[in-house]
Amino acid sequence: MNGYFNIRKPSGMSSAAVVAVMRRATGEKRVGHAGTLDPEAAGVLPVMTGKAARLFDYLVDKEKEYEAVIAFGRSTDTQDATGETLETGENYPDLETIREKAKTLTGEIVQKPSVYSAIKVGGKPLYARARKGETVEAPERKVTVHSIEVLGEAADHGAELRIRCGKGTYIRTICDDLGKLCGCPAHMRSLTRTRSGVFTLETAMTLEEARELAAEGKLAERMLAPDYPLGHMTRAEIPERFEKAVRAGAKLPAAAAEGAEIPEGGVFRAYLKGAFWGIMEKRGETLIWRCQIAPEEAVTQKE
Repeated sequence: MNGYFNIRKPSGMSSAAVVAVMRRATGEKRVGHAGTLDPEAAGVLPVMTGKAARLFDYLVDKEKEYEAVIAFGRSTDTQDATGETLETGENYPDLETIREKAKTLTGEIVQKPSVYSAIKVGGKPLYARARKGETVEAPERKVTVHSIEVLGEAADHGAELRIRCGKGTYIRTICDDLGKLCGCPAHMRSLTRTRSGVFTLETAMTLEEARELAAEGKLAERMLAPDYPLGHMTRAEIPERFEKAVRAGAKLPAAAAEGAEIPEGGVFRAYLKGAFWGIMEKRGETLIWRCQIAPEEAVTQKE
């Protein structure tokens, strides 16, 4: 099974545990996920199976959308509801104040996530070192936040937020920073990812659905084609006279990328007879394969 499954991860389950379930359901050894979600977070988790896992580096998952609840009155060492209390306060802000302060957290900003995060320092996740009692400090990082929409009030001095952001953004850090800007300690109470690139919550299936479909032998019907999330890449049609070379995985002349302007070092989607064959790169006057998936092994996404 070479393709993607758009999974709705439940809260309280790690991304790795989701992969383990899908590995058993598909019978594939090569299964991975794109864009880790914290165990307490729920929502969209794209799962790659078979040869589609080779395409991970070409996915556009830079823009994501989340719905979160920020709770005012307490900040924590994890910046979410699972952590130990660092500070409390009762200067609860109104929605207009939250909206005004949220504007300063949009655009290109600098974040300093909690030490209980998956950021690796010295090849080891910070949370693993922090839980061992090591003295660690999270490095600052630049991220892009496209928008923060305050949807309304939530119970117990909370507010509902919708956030569109780039890759690597920590939503719990936004909540922590927003509390500081509003003059009231805050943390992230809950989080749901509603979109990751082209994968959306509306089309995601639960693990229960995946298990049921697998038991019925129908799981493959919900699999998305390997080129499904690659629409951002240039598409080139390879002439039929190169079919033998394509099937052999051989290099092709640069002129074989018909109907596409490919710059030096550029990568593109290669198709033969309308079927997706993989990713190629232009090097001088030659096209080489970066990743090849024969269409006999996977269905091509219709555009």
